[in-house]
Amino acid sequence: MKQAIGVGAALLDLVVPVSESWVVRQKKAKGSMHPVNWGEMGLMLGNVENLQIIPGGSASNTMVGLARLGGKSRFICKVGNDDLGDTYSLNLYNSGVAGYIRKNTTPTGRVLSAVTPDAQRTMFTYLGASAELLSTEISEIPFRDVNVLYLEGYLAYNPSILLHCVRLAKENGLEVAFDCGSFGVVQDCRFVIDELIKAKSIDILIANEDEAKALTKVEEDLACMEMAKMAKIAIVKVGRKGSLISNGNEVMRIDTPAVKAIDTTGAGDLWASGFLYGYLNDWPLEKCGQLASAAAADVVQVMGPVIPNEGYERLIKVRDEIAAQV
Repeated sequence: MKQAIGVGAALLDLVVPVSESWVVRQKKAKGSMHPVNWGEMGLMLGNVENLQIIPGGSASNTMVGLARLGGKSRFICKVGNDDLGDTYSLNLYNSGVAGYIRKNTTPTGRVLSAVTPDAQRTMFTYLGASAELLSTEISEIPFRDVNVLYLEGYLAYNPSILLHCVRLAKENGLEVAFDCGSFGVVQDCRFVIDELIKAKSIDILIANEDEAKALTKVEEDLACMEMAKMAKIAIVKVGRKGSLISNGNEVMRIDTPAVKAIDTTGAGDLWASGFLYGYLNDWPLEKCGQLASAAAADVVQVMGPVIPNEGYERLIKVRDEIAAQV
C-alpha cells in the first residue's frame, strides 16, 4: 500500500470558545495565526475558561486523518520531555501513525485556538520543542518506501528543515505536497516558497482562497490556473463553496456537503487527509476531492481538529462508496 510521510510541528491544541470582544482585546487579526512566547501563552491561558486539550499540529492532523481513513502514514516531529509530549506521542501511536519523534527539555508546543461564535478560529502558537527539530536529526530512513511527502506551510519558518526534507524526498523518489498553511506564511516566507516553485520541487500545491490570492494576485478559478503553472496539481479551498482542483489542463470544482459549522479548526488539515487517501490509491482527482470535502465537512461540526469515532464510521462509508465508483 502506498503511504505518506508528514513533517511539522508537534502541538497540543488548546481549544476554547471566546467572544468577538476577546479577540479584539488581543489586538491581533482575527482568523489568522500569531506566534507567542512562553510568557505570553501563560498570560492568555489565565484569561480563558473551558479549555479542551487535543493533540494537533497541521501536518500531524493530516497524517492522523489519513491513517484513520485506512491509509498508511508516518510523521516526523519533536516534543518536550514532559506529560504533554507523552500524550502527543501516544496519540500518534493509537491513531496508527508511525512516529519518528525526537525529544528535548523545552516544553512541548501548544496552540491556543480561540473560536468565536461564527466558528472562526484565531490561533496563538507557542512552538516550544517543535521549533528545535534539527535537520541533522532527520535521516533518509523514514523516507524509504514512501510515496508522498506532506509539508505544512508553517515549516517554511524553518527553511533549513523544509529544504532538507524536500531534498531527501526527491532523492528517494517521493512526490512533495505543500500546504501553504496561512496567509501569513505566504507573506513572511515567500522567498522559500518561490525557491521551491522555481526548482519544480512541489508536485501538489494547496492553498485556501486568501493564500491563493497572495500567491497569484488573482482569485479562485484564475488563481487555481496560475498555481497549476507552479506545480503538477493545484488546489484552492474556498470554504463553504468547496474546492478547486487543477492538473494544468482544466479546473474542476468540488462541492462541499452543507453542514452547520461550529469550529473550522482542522478543516484544511482533514481536507488534505481525504485528498491524500484518494491520491495514494490512484483515484481520479475529482474523487480525491469528494472524500476531502466529506472529511472537512465532518470536522467542522465538532470543536477541535479531531473527528470522533462515529465521524470516521460515516467517512469510511463515504470512502467505500467513492471507491466503488472508481
